[in-house]
Amino acid sequence: MKDAMTRRAKLLLLCGSLVVTLSLGIRHTFGLFLQPMSQDLGWTRGTFSLALALQNLVWGIAQPYAGWLADRYGAGRVIVAGGLAYTLGLVVMAYSTEPLSLNLSAGVLIGLGMSGTSFSVVYGAVGRAVSPEKRANALAVVGAAGSFGQFMLVPLGQSMISSMGWLQSLLVLALAAALIAPLAAGVAERRDANPNFGPAQSTAEALREAFSQRSFWLLTLGFFVCGFQMVFIGAHLPSYVLDKGLSANVGMLALALIGLFNIFGTYGFGALGGRLSKKYLLSTIYFSRSVVIVIFLLLPLTPLSVGLFAAAMGFLWLGTVPLTNGLVAQIFGVRYLAMLSGFVFFSHQVGSFLGVWLGGVLFDRTGSYNLVWLICIALGVVAALLNLPIDERPVQRATMAPAT
Repeated sequence: MKDAMTRRAKLLLLCGSLVVTLSLGIRHTFGLFLQPMSQDLGWTRGTFSLALALQNLVWGIAQPYAGWLADRYGAGRVIVAGGLAYTLGLVVMAYSTEPLSLNLSAGVLIGLGMSGTSFSVVYGAVGRAVSPEKRANALAVVGAAGSFGQFMLVPLGQSMISSMGWLQSLLVLALAAALIAPLAAGVAERRDANPNFGPAQSTAEALREAFSQRSFWLLTLGFFVCGFQMVFIGAHLPSYVLDKGLSANVGMLALALIGLFNIFGTYGFGALGGRLSKKYLLSTIYFSRSVVIVIFLLLPLTPLSVGLFAAAMGFLWLGTVPLTNGLVAQIFGVRYLAMLSGFVFFSHQVGSFLGVWLGGVLFDRTGSYNLVWLICIALGVVAALLNLPIDERPVQRATMAPAT
């Protein structure tokens, strides 16, 4: 039985990693479509940015519900539904000619798709499938898979846009997203074979417990900053370098380098989270991001400086994700890991909404991204301070009634 469980856990880890590779990899290409779609369809950057902002907000709002469904019924079914919504959203996005259809496709449908196919749902399944001593490394592997998707698909996306145009490129990405649904079979969880589906808290008890803990709120507020910084940079960095006179390939290369170095950073920080204090690692990441942005803005903008910025930021990119989810599991256990992580992630997506939307709006009003860069710097320092008082010890509980 132990060997069978081990094989099942390995299959789940492999298929879950592939789901995240596709889901996050496709999502990181959207910044490449900002300028060509806006120019061809006569939209402002604010119009396109609003759709991506809506995507992040819908993703965040739906994530706790998707996580609850995955915790209660298993991750496989949720991933199938998410993959289908993701695929449909990309197809409708490709044929969008009005802001409304863009908002419904790139915003609502893809946002719903992301909620069922990204970290929280997969992390919940992986966290339940592996032993506590192996959990940090397993979460790090999934995080690195998302980074690899960015590294792999961003250059491919730019190449497709250059060779076949943005519409056909979106349809090819829709075909890639369609692979998520069959991969869900490998992430299906067996309730009768997993003790973490057994007696535990009810949903209401888990929520009351988490929301009563100051550490949960500090972790949640810190993750808001992660979303703001990441999505602003991911969506607007290609346009930023174009505005400064550099080529589109520089922006594409920057996103690819973020993805490449993110592989090492995410796995490295995630693995370190199994040995060192997760809150101190998180604080280090947030503060280091602010330092990197300051140096980037002070240096002359060249392809080399953009590449160095992308490499440094990439190393710090998604390392927060396995650490944040690992802290939720460490403090509250894994029974409701996907749901509780979903609530933390909602804060991340509110930050994402503001980061991508303010990037477009403030650029349209001021003709510059300078103000948003300054906000990113200040928020990084705030997040570094917020993580320091977190209590990493598991919560103490009385004996729980069976889950309902």
